[in-house]
Amino acid sequence: MSFDSFLSKLKTKASELKTEALKYKNKDFLNAAMAGSALIAMADGSVSAEEKQKMVKFIESNEALSVFTTTDVIKAFQDFVSQLEFDKDIGEAKAYQALGKMKSNVEASRLLVRMIIAVASSDGNFDGNEQRVASKIAKELNLNPAEFELQ
Repeated sequence: MSFDSFLSKLKTKASELKTEALKYKNKDFLNAAMAGSALIAMADGSVSAEEKQKMVKFIESNEALSVFTTTDVIKAFQDFVSQLEFDKDIGEAKAYQALGKMKSNVEASRLLVRMIIAVASSDGNFDGNEQRVASKIAKELNLNPAEFELQ
């Protein structure tokens, strides 16, 4: 093996490690984003195709989360939705627990609230149930709902 080949392999491995490190570093944000998306999507009792598409587009366009495959994103979202469908109280507790891990990061918390509002309004209707859930999520993240024009 030549030195150039060895160096190339080393660079590839370093890049793979960086990607893996980023994935674990942002796993809490991914879970919080999917928990919030599931809560807001289920606020009206069902998850629309528009809500799913908006959530996936957000994850794909977010640099910090672009290390996750669409399959990872969809699986995390479906896990939270399944928990909510199976037992609403336990599902909500798990979703708010995932969101709570982001409380100390104000910038990430604001991004999460903006994202869940975008997901909720993607079907053209941001109804009272969705607004209440968005407000509750903002409070859970120690943010003032009024900052997002929520009551």
